[in-house]
Amino acid sequence: MSIDFGLPREATANRKLVAERLNELHNGSGVPETLTVEWRGKPTHVEVIDMPVEVLRYNPGTHRIRAQRAYDPARDKVLEEDPWSPESQDYLHYLLKALPADPSKTDKAFEDLTESLREYQQNEPGLITREGILVNGNTRRAALKDLGRTSMRVGVLPESCEWTDIHAVELSLQLRPDNRRDYSYINHLLALEEQVKLGKPLPEIARNFHTTKPACDRDLWILAQLRDLLSRSDTGDASLRLMDFEEAKERFFELYRAYKTESARNRERADLMKEGRLAAIVLEFAKTDVRFIEPDFHKRFLKQRLPADITPPPAQETSTVAIPGLGRSLQAAGAEVAAAKALTDSLLQAKAVKTRGSAAPPEEQAAAAKLFESAYKSFNEALEFAGKDFRLRKKRLAAPDRIVDACKDLEQCVTDLVLARGNGSLDEGAFDDALLRLRETMKRVAAEAGKSVPIPGDGLTWLNGAVGRQQ
Repeated sequence: MSIDFGLPREATANRKLVAERLNELHNGSGVPETLTVEWRGKPTHVEVIDMPVEVLRYNPGTHRIRAQRAYDPARDKVLEEDPWSPESQDYLHYLLKALPADPSKTDKAFEDLTESLREYQQNEPGLITREGILVNGNTRRAALKDLGRTSMRVGVLPESCEWTDIHAVELSLQLRPDNRRDYSYINHLLALEEQVKLGKPLPEIARNFHTTKPACDRDLWILAQLRDLLSRSDTGDASLRLMDFEEAKERFFELYRAYKTESARNRERADLMKEGRLAAIVLEFAKTDVRFIEPDFHKRFLKQRLPADITPPPAQETSTVAIPGLGRSLQAAGAEVAAAKALTDSLLQAKAVKTRGSAAPPEEQAAAAKLFESAYKSFNEALEFAGKDFRLRKKRLAAPDRIVDACKDLEQCVTDLVLARGNGSLDEGAFDDALLRLRETMKRVAAEAGKSVPIPGDGLTWLNGAVGRQQ
C-alpha cells in the first residue's frame, strides 16, 4: 500500500484559500487555464490557479528524491517522524536541488531550471491537492523559492484526492514521454519496485513506464543486486547507500546482459564474471573497462597482481573437498566464486568506510583507503592486459566497428560542410539525396538491431527514436 503522510498543519487554511481562488476563477471573464492529468485511470482536466509559494508544501513521498533521503540519516529520521515540520520541509528543499549521485553538490539541471524560470517565468503549471501538497512541481517550487518569487501557477486536484491518488498521479506525470526532467536511475528503480509491491502485473507496469517487460525484469534484477551489495558493504560503523550507485546505470545494464548470456551456458562462470564486474564497478572503472572482465579474469589477469593480503580467505567449508583414501583435497566447486565474492566484499566494506565511515577509528579509515587504492592499481593493470587480449580476439569489422568507422566519416563530413560553406561549393541536391539514403540505411540498421538486441540500450533507443521505429 502507498504511505499515508497525513496532512500539513496549514491544510485547513489552504483548503479555504484554494476554494476562494477557484471561485474567483469561475467568476472571472477570461477563459480558465486547465491542465490534463490522469485521474484514476482517465484523463481529467483540472483548473489552474495562482498560489503563494510559501503556503505550498513539498510532497514527502515524491519519487524524485526517494534514494537521496539516506544522505543525512538524522534529518531523514526527523522527516519520517514529522514530514510537515519546517526542518523536514527544509531537508526536502535541499535534496530537490542536489545532484542525485552526490547531494553535497547542486544539480546542474536545477541550476538550468532556475535560470529558465528567472528569464522566461513559469511555462508549465505544477499540481497540488486542496491542502497545498505539491503532487508535481516540487523542484519548480524550490527554484521559485530560491528566486524569491511569491506565487506559483498550479493545477488543483479534486477534493476526494487521497495519498494513493497523489502517488499514482505523480508517477503518471513523470512517466509521460516528454522532455521533463527524469527521475534519477535509482529513484526510477524504487518507483518500479513500489508498483510491483502494489500487486500490479508486470506487463501493466511496463506500459505505464513506457518500456518493455524484459526491461522491467532487468531493472528489478539490478535493484536486487544493489540491495545485496548494500548488505555486503555493512561494517557495523558504515555501509553504502543506493544513491552511491547512481552513476553506474550503464555498467549494470552491461552486467545484466553479459550475466544472462553466460549463465545460460555455465552458472558458476557467470557468477565469477559478475563478481569481477561488481568489484570493478565498486572501484568506479568506466563501462568500457568493465566489459573486459570475463569469467577467467581473476585467474588469467588479476590473481597474480593482487597483493597477498588484499582479500580475506573464503569460508573454509567451501574452499576444499577431500578425496577419500588418498589423503588429498581439491578445490571445491564454487571455491573460486567464494574467493571472488570475498574480494568484492572487502572492497565494498573499504569503500563504505572510506566514504561514510566517520564513526570508524582513524586507523580503520586509513586501512580502508590503502586497501582501496591498492586494489584499484591491481585492477587497472589487470584490465589493461585483459583489454589487449579482448582486442586481439575481437573479430575485425564487426557491427560496432562499422558504426565507429561511419562516425569518423560523418565527423569528416562536418569539416567538409564548414569548408564548402566558406567557398560556396556545396552541391545541395546531392547532399540532400545522400541524407535520404542515410535515413533509409539507418532504418534498416534499427530494424536488424531490434531483432538482435532484446533490451535496447540508450544508443539503440536513440536510433529507434531518430528513425521513428516503435520498440
